Amino acid sequence: MPKPAKPGPQPANPAELIVDGSVTANEWRLLPQCDDNSEITADNLAPGKVILPLGIWQALRGDLEGRRSEIGVWLDSDESAEQLDDAAAKLPLVAVHFPAFADGRGFTAGRLLRERYGFSGELRAVGAFMRDQLTYLRRCGFNAFAYEGEQPLPGLLDSLRDFSDSYQADVEQTQPLFRRRGLA
Repeated sequence: MPKPAKPGPQPANPAELIVDGSVTANEWRLLPQCDDNSEITADNLAPGKVILPLGIWQALRGDLEGRRSEIGVWLDSDESAEQLDDAAAKLPLVAVHFPAFADGRGFTAGRLLRERYGFSGELRAVGAFMRDQLTYLRRCGFNAFAYEGEQPLPGLLDSLRDFSDSYQADVEQTQPLFRRRGLA
């Protein structure tokens, strides 16, 4: 998959986020990508819940089996759900980075994780997505949102359900509207 033309900043790790329709404290620490070749091993990895960049998780995966419930993975915009493959179903959290609001690859990653790879844990959107995208992110299977914008989180909750119904099928509603009407 090609690299973004202009890579965005690293995703933030806010103290609060939206999870399953409620504002809650962030219990996870997101480890940013490193360009300085710092040595990260399973032994010197911080204790507690950590979200690792895909490359680091792939390198340490075997050594982190004992911490399975507290290790998540984040995908950058040039990485895909296929790189997690069936291992996704065993992870408690996958975060998908949106470096810019116009970069839609994360929507595809979310839907693939839910529908193709059977991921049932917390699917977190991180990065520069917009309030207006929350309902579409939810429809693609995201249930957690680490919003970096300036609006307060409680004011964003209504945006998760901007539309009462949709024509197309999604992760939650697997039948398109014409089929649902035909079944009624």
